[in-house]
Amino acid sequence: MSLDALRAEPIAVLLGGNSAEREVSLLSGQTVIDALRARGFNVRPVDPADPEWMSQLRGVSFVFIALHGPGGEDGSMQGALQAMQLPYTGSRVLGSALAMDKLRSKQLWQGIDLATAGFVRLGDDTQWQQVIDRLGKVFVKPTCEGSSIGMTCAASAEELERAYRIASEYGGSVLAEQFIDGPEYTVAILGDIALPAIKLETDNEFYDYDAKYISDDTRYLCPCGLSAHEEAAIAALSLRAFQSLECGVWGRVDLMRDRAGEFKVLEVNTIPGMTSHSLVPMAAKAAGMGIELLVERILELSLEGWR
Repeated sequence: MSLDALRAEPIAVLLGGNSAEREVSLLSGQTVIDALRARGFNVRPVDPADPEWMSQLRGVSFVFIALHGPGGEDGSMQGALQAMQLPYTGSRVLGSALAMDKLRSKQLWQGIDLATAGFVRLGDDTQWQQVIDRLGKVFVKPTCEGSSIGMTCAASAEELERAYRIASEYGGSVLAEQFIDGPEYTVAILGDIALPAIKLETDNEFYDYDAKYISDDTRYLCPCGLSAHEEAAIAALSLRAFQSLECGVWGRVDLMRDRAGEFKVLEVNTIPGMTSHSLVPMAAKAAGMGIELLVERILELSLEGWR
């Protein structure tokens, strides 16, 4: 089916859901709905938090997934849609599952010698002081949440144990990642192209949930001040990290630069936010692509993958 032919068919946009990122997903989904409608598509919003959501997919020809977090971004929704023989946007089951699990992602990158910060999995039996002695100050985060939910910093054994307890509240395993004292960057991926890098600056200790979605003081620099050589290097690293996890169509790679000037990958997001504060629309705009064309391009690339 061509993109023009799809305009005559119902398209479902999945938004909301039951994860801790529900509110962000509702905003992202509405952005997608508005953009698709502006481009002439017949859109049907569907919220998987509704017990009848599956019946609402009857008759649709394609699904745009705008869900964030577990249940929507981790491969489970992708697998359900494939079982229903419904094509959808973005990464398939394997890429979604791998990218959602920060621990598995970093283990894979470590295995292929891709630059990423030092890390360790935490548990109730962890020797907290040993982790601090080995890694120094760390970020502590749930391995399968996004939007910096449940994420805190720790510089002592006592802070580390406290941070672990906070992250554990979200279920799943918990990761301690070496704190990098340097600037943070993000690179949006669209097809096999890396869009212009964005440098993030915040007065918070790190780029947390408040800095991402609430604060008006967060600074986004694009162009980000990198040389052409550095821009090419961060683009190549981001594409390699994205493709190594079997991700496809679109996404976002988050990185930091250490004091030695080396870029290190933090994580890959397969369904990044599409809110007014979100970074992929910002990078697309820097590349000359407005939100409506960006959403349509995501749909077009996804459609091509299912032919």
